[in-house]
Amino acid sequence: MPKIVIYPGTFDPITNGHVDLIERAGRLFDKIIVAVAMSEGKSPLFDVDKRVSIVEEVVGPMKNIEVIGFKGLLVDFAKEHNADALLRGLRAVSDFEYEFQLANMNRRLSPNLESLFLTPAEQFSFISSTLVREIAMLNGDVSQFVPKAVQRALAEKFSA
Repeated sequence: MPKIVIYPGTFDPITNGHVDLIERAGRLFDKIIVAVAMSEGKSPLFDVDKRVSIVEEVVGPMKNIEVIGFKGLLVDFAKEHNADALLRGLRAVSDFEYEFQLANMNRRLSPNLESLFLTPAEQFSFISSTLVREIAMLNGDVSQFVPKAVQRALAEKFSA
């Protein structure tokens, strides 16, 4: 069984779907590293330090979870942290093609690094960070989609 699994993403913002996958993975594996990507190309709402801080607050009670911001290739980050596998979430069939390409590319770059996939619980399968950001920007209620720490951060961001 993999000892160290990396769950990469921008987590901008982290949603209840992400949290569901992290909690479930935390029960399956010895250690989970939530790898928060810088991803300037995606124009994130929050800088990487703020996203790491929010994710740390959300996953704080989970003892085998570590949150680390990173820049560069995910496979290099995985090697640096002696990871055995990458964990990715699949919400819908539409996610599969991209994730399949990504898994094959990562395998080509790092043949010993496995890709694992989990689906979120049904009640979270439609939630995406993009949709949450749009709702929050338009002053909508995102409380059913994100943890309280994220609600506060979004409220601060869009009340200015």
